[in-house]
Amino acid sequence: MQTAVQPRTGSIQDALHQARALLRTNSSLALEQAQEILKVHPDEPRAHFLQGQAFAQMGRHQEAVAALRRAAELEPEGPAWRALGDQLTLLDDAAGADAAYAQSIRASVRDPRLMHAAIALCEGKLAVAEQLLRERLRATPTDVAAIRMLAEVGARLGRFEDAEKLLRRCLELAPSFHAARHNYAIVLHRESKSDEALKQLDLLLRAEPDNPSYQFLRAAALARIGEYEAAIAIYRDVLARYPNSARGWLSLGHACKTAGLRTESIAAYEQVVADAPHFGEAYWSLANLKTHPFDDAAVARMTRQLERADLGDEDRFHIHYALGKAYEDKQQFEQSFAHYAAGARIRRTGLDYKADETTQAARDHTALFTRAFFDSRKGQGAASSDPIFIVGLPRSGSTLIEQILASHSMVEGTMELPDIIAMAKRLGGGKVRGGSYPGVLAELSPEQIKALGEEYIARTRVQRKTDRPFFIDKMPNNSQHVGFIHLILPNAKIIDARRHPMAACFSAFKQHFARGQAFTYDLADVGRYYSDYVEMMARFEAAAPGRVHRVLYEDMIENTEAEVRRLLSYLGLPFEPACLEFYANKRAVRTASSEQVRQQIYTGAVEQWRHYEPWLQPLKTALGSTIDNYPRR
Repeated sequence: MQTAVQPRTGSIQDALHQARALLRTNSSLALEQAQEILKVHPDEPRAHFLQGQAFAQMGRHQEAVAALRRAAELEPEGPAWRALGDQLTLLDDAAGADAAYAQSIRASVRDPRLMHAAIALCEGKLAVAEQLLRERLRATPTDVAAIRMLAEVGARLGRFEDAEKLLRRCLELAPSFHAARHNYAIVLHRESKSDEALKQLDLLLRAEPDNPSYQFLRAAALARIGEYEAAIAIYRDVLARYPNSARGWLSLGHACKTAGLRTESIAAYEQVVADAPHFGEAYWSLANLKTHPFDDAAVARMTRQLERADLGDEDRFHIHYALGKAYEDKQQFEQSFAHYAAGARIRRTGLDYKADETTQAARDHTALFTRAFFDSRKGQGAASSDPIFIVGLPRSGSTLIEQILASHSMVEGTMELPDIIAMAKRLGGGKVRGGSYPGVLAELSPEQIKALGEEYIARTRVQRKTDRPFFIDKMPNNSQHVGFIHLILPNAKIIDARRHPMAACFSAFKQHFARGQAFTYDLADVGRYYSDYVEMMARFEAAAPGRVHRVLYEDMIENTEAEVRRLLSYLGLPFEPACLEFYANKRAVRTASSEQVRQQIYTGAVEQWRHYEPWLQPLKTALGSTIDNYPRR
């Protein structure tokens, strides 16, 4: 039986060696050994580091953070920073983790000429760090530490394509540079290149099979490509070993919700609330099920959290949205609107969204995509007729349409695929508004246009799990790119999911989105966006008659079978009764409407916005004549 050794002053090295050995087999004894060392040598950084590693293996993350932070204080150039970053990630302290990882990079730098860049990176002076690193790489282009640091700068600035190229080069030069490979996997995941991210994670897990950061990222990447069963299995396994990871429980809840495991999803979210009552996203996740009621005790608990002076903005706005839903369910609409508006106001301050840029982009698209433009390119593009695009505003019935179509034996549902937007962004030099896109499309050769269509089909193949001939891409924001879609995929189908402007805009306003949809957090912004979308779609339909099939949400709710038959006729598909029993479909649904589309048609949402009409004048003003013209173009 193994036991901890009482370290004598002269045997510190032997005691540390034994603690490291115990860490591989028995974390409790390793912890005991480290603590025995600290009784004799309280400022021994290696013992604090081992203590932190033992706490981490035991799932005692807060204690691990304290021990690792002490180790880093005692030995700023030591290995504790990276382990500290991993623990802070598990505790959902993104800012703290970023700071620790930056310190890890700084600590790994031994070249005095790189120290200034590392310090600038730690202090958030990204422009200074970038200049110093580029100067360094001009002189020594194979310096992998400098390459990795420059990639970190690029990732923080949102230049993920640049970061990806730099990290790829870094790993070509140093294949065993695991920290850089982890960065590379994260960047690939953020770019929705999940297959490639998974390959990098497999390599990392061969070296460290029990690393929870690698495993959580692998689960997230699997979920991104629709492999929810595998993702859920990973989350369950890791959480059995690290039960105090609030972010882990939240991720499990999200995956279970998508897979239709409602009971386990709720249990996971409630676990977060119990362990971390300040964690606003857990309350919002429960509210976002749309079918989960909050009792008075839950409302009081959330209200108490809002009274905390130390509550961060992200937790605060999530709780406001959750309370908005709670008071809506109680039909206390004035209080409900106050919370929705408070949440949106906080969320909006952190976003760089300009409605004028969206309006100008819509004008750029309508100016380019004329009938003459398309006529001169007839016969170009990829031949595939596989994709069915569902576009429009979020919360306008697109998930319902997808669920209906995915219940047909010839159609596969996927998710809101990012590929069209990613391709447009690349063509636009990193942005889809205010850059060279969409004008650059006029300069493409027939071969380039065809290649782009084929690229889309290749990129989305990973999302297809069946042999059904057609698949759905329901990214609503593709409404901004219908001209691009028609250019590169002229045989694809495009469905415009449209809802009454007041209903659609207010439903989007009171919904917090995990990413994107920056226009929804201000009533005037969302009203302008809707008007721009209506105008752009009308111009596109004039330029390409018959290419778009419009589904009005109100008609689908009122006359479901007739609208389904009309929709299937447009797609050239025979009617199947299963399309009317869409709620029985067990497929994964990854949107805010996932629980609603697993129920029969619900008519109550059509006029829900009228309960809030006294506070919606800014929206009415922004929409203008679009309200009176609905449903006409």
